[in-house]
Amino acid sequence: MLLGALVEVGAPPRAIRRAHAALGAGAIRMRTRLVPRGALDARWVAIEGRARRPEQRTWKSIRALLGRARLSAWVRERSLAAFERLARAEARIHGVPVERVHFHEVGAIDALGDVVGVCAAVEALGVARVSCSPLPLGNGGSAGSAHGAIPLPAPATLELLRGIPTHPYDVAWETVTPTGAALLATLVDEFGPLPALRPLAQGFGAGDDRPGPLPNALRAVLGTADAGIGRDEVAVIETNLDDMTPEHLAFLVERLLDDGALDASLAPLVMKKGRPGQALRVLARPADAERLARAVLDASSALGVRVQRVPRLVLERGAASVRTPYGPIRVKISRGPDGARRVKAEYDACARAARAHGVSIAAVTRAAERRAEEELA
Repeated sequence: MLLGALVEVGAPPRAIRRAHAALGAGAIRMRTRLVPRGALDARWVAIEGRARRPEQRTWKSIRALLGRARLSAWVRERSLAAFERLARAEARIHGVPVERVHFHEVGAIDALGDVVGVCAAVEALGVARVSCSPLPLGNGGSAGSAHGAIPLPAPATLELLRGIPTHPYDVAWETVTPTGAALLATLVDEFGPLPALRPLAQGFGAGDDRPGPLPNALRAVLGTADAGIGRDEVAVIETNLDDMTPEHLAFLVERLLDDGALDASLAPLVMKKGRPGQALRVLARPADAERLARAVLDASSALGVRVQRVPRLVLERGAASVRTPYGPIRVKISRGPDGARRVKAEYDACARAARAHGVSIAAVTRAAERRAEEELA
């Protein structure tokens, strides 16, 4: 369904087929056609083929296969990340080491074609950011697997959707597969309502034809972001601490930032019984919220954390590296609501250059920002 929707919004099938051929896993054939799904026309895609080594379905063997495949670095990294998520989810569910995970269904050639094909399609479209609505989950039922009948949603699917928003859907069949969940968890930058954009194309990917309140189809929308202010959602993780030393608090903030937090900060406060304390606030992508909340509980004295999703207004932004007399310096570039450009040299890069050349950080900052303004003029 993901592949079909991406093809419908403009991903060239030849780019997907090139990625399939680059796997070196045997002949892979992608067939597509338009089919009716309710009142919609949707693109149905089937991946067919026979693997040269059909027994190689462990995480180790798939990692080796992707490692030697002639894929672009971007497609290889995302494909590996999706399969690693799958392996870790299966390992947690079945209580086995991740290297011993046997994929069964998702190690088959069609799943390899799906994962690599979707990553290749996203790369070919050249999108800078991927958003996704909360995911619909069926209200029960079961499905067959190599382990026997399993409840729906599949345990691996729910494991992969940790921290990702979902909502109930009034059907008794599988609406999100483990492979789909792994791809979305890997490729999506934000989960929430449709962001502010100028739509350019929409397309529907077809699933099996099943009865339900809506057609069994997945929609993709391709668009351009409007200049100025964009909108998204972030998760806010908060807790109050009154029994940690300053050194440990500083280490906690550094660890959270290293683990993918968008920001982490401390603010002094007075707690019960007049105790001085610190308010810890962490900003995170919604998909990372539970993982980072667990990191706070693991690395601090907190007994609980507050987690909430809040809307956010963001300026159009980007980054570049500019040449200066002190070496290359990375700068952040944004535009205000009035369209005026703002340039800010990154502190860490300026500090390293200032120490290396024995000059003030202000001199490096001025040189980098002046050079960036000249190049952007």
